[in-house]
Amino acid sequence: MTTPVHVTDRAARRISEIIAGEAAATMLRVSVKAGGCTGFQYAFDLVADRENGDHVIEKQGATVLIDEVSMPFMNGSEIDFVDDLIGASFKITNPNATASCGCGTSFTI
Repeated sequence: MTTPVHVTDRAARRISEIIAGEAAATMLRVSVKAGGCTGFQYAFDLVADRENGDHVIEKQGATVLIDEVSMPFMNGSEIDFVDDLIGASFKITNPNATASCGCGTSFTI
């Protein structure tokens, strides 16, 4: 069963700003890769093409793609954009993660 991934308004605005300077039809691909300090890590890539099986989220002119292999790891997650004292970045709140590292980009399920 797939639970939707939510993209916040802040994240959608930031994605739209980023892709505004790119070629038409550029999308943000979010994926889960093996690695990082706790087992898995998120990857963010700008892409021009969708793949078969991609989960597609469209919001405020931004398109986010999540591949079918990464989707089970991200079920029910929220993608946000934060800008605080330590920097600006996309932040994923993942209810499936049992542990994460201090940098926030690596997690364990």
